[in-house]
Amino acid sequence: MKKQAVNVLKFLLFLSIGVGILYLVYKGQNTAFQEDCFNKGIPEEECSLIDKVISDFRNANYFWILAVLIAFIISNISRAIRWKMLIQPLGFNPRLSNAFVSIVIGYFANLGIPRMGEVVRAGTLAQYEKIGVEKVMGTIVVDRIVDVISILMVTALAVMLEFNTIATFVNENVSFAERLGGLQRLAVYGLIAFLIFAGIFYVLRKRLLEMAFVQKIINLLKGFVEGLRTISKLDRPWLFVLHSVNIWMMYFLMTYMCFFSFPPTSHLSPLVGLVVFVFGGWGIVIPSPGGMGTYHFLVQTALQMYGIEGDNAFSFANIAFFSISLGVNVLLGIIGLIILPILNKGYQPSHIIEDQTDKE
Repeated sequence: MKKQAVNVLKFLLFLSIGVGILYLVYKGQNTAFQEDCFNKGIPEEECSLIDKVISDFRNANYFWILAVLIAFIISNISRAIRWKMLIQPLGFNPRLSNAFVSIVIGYFANLGIPRMGEVVRAGTLAQYEKIGVEKVMGTIVVDRIVDVISILMVTALAVMLEFNTIATFVNENVSFAERLGGLQRLAVYGLIAFLIFAGIFYVLRKRLLEMAFVQKIINLLKGFVEGLRTISKLDRPWLFVLHSVNIWMMYFLMTYMCFFSFPPTSHLSPLVGLVVFVFGGWGIVIPSPGGMGTYHFLVQTALQMYGIEGDNAFSFANIAFFSISLGVNVLLGIIGLIILPILNKGYQPSHIIEDQTDKE
C-alpha cells in the first residue's frame, strides 16, 4: 500500500507539472490570440483558442497521421531488434514480439510516471523470458546511452545546419548573461552536494556495504556493467548501427510527415522538420508525462522561428502530441497489455548459451 501511495503521488506530481506547463503555454498563447482578434475586429465571443484547436483537429489530414503511426511502429521494430542484439550475448534469445510489446508497454507507463517505462519494460520482458531483471536493465542502460549519443548528434546536426536562424532567435529572446550565471551557480551547488555525499559515504562505507538495500544496488550496478559489456560481444555491430540510424530516421519522419496533416505547416521544409524534431525531442526528454507541456512549449518555439503564428504553432503541437505521443502510446500500450499474455500462453523461453557469468 505504501509503495502504491508513493507511485500515485509521483504520478500526480509529474502530471501537475505537465498540466501546469501546458496551461502556461496556453495562457500566453491565448492572450496573444485575443489581441490578434481585437486588432482584426473579431468579436471576443467568436475568438476562442480552444475552439480553434478543436477545429484544427477535425480538419487535420489523418492520412499523414496514419503514416506517422506506421513510422512509429517501424522505429520500434528496429528498437526491438537492436535490444535483442544486446540481450543475446548474455545467453538469451527473447522473442521479437515480446521485445516489441515490452517497449510499447514501457512507453505507456511513461505517460503515468516519467522514466517508469524503463523499469516496466525490463520487468515485462524479464517475466516472460525468464531473465534476471538486473541483466535486462543493463541492456536498457546501453540502449539509452546510445539514444543520448544519437540525440546529441542530431541536435549538433540541426544546430550546424540552422545555426544562424537559431542564434538570431536566441539572441532576440534570451539573456545569455542571466542564463549563464544561473548555470554557474547550479554547477557550484551540485559540486558541493556531491563532495558532501561522497565524504559521508567514505566515512560510513563499511556499515553501508553491509546493508541489504546497498547490496541490491551493487548487484544492480553489476547487471548494468554486464549489460554495457554486451556491445563488445555483438556479432554484427554494423547491423546495430543500421537499426540505430533507422530508429532516429523514423523519429524525424514522424515530425516531418505530421507537417502535412496541418495546412499552416504543410509547406515547411525537411530542414525545418529536423529543427522542430530536435526541439520536440528535448521536450519529451524533460520529465513530464509523455512530454506534456514541455513538448508543446519547445515545438511551438521552434515553429515560431520559421514564421508560423503562435496559435497555429500551438495547434500543431497539440495535433502532434495528442494524436501521436499520447494517442498512439495509449492505444498500443493497451493492446500490448491485452495480447502479451495471449502470445506467451504455453511459451517456454530458450537460452542460446549457458550464462557465462555464473561460470566465472
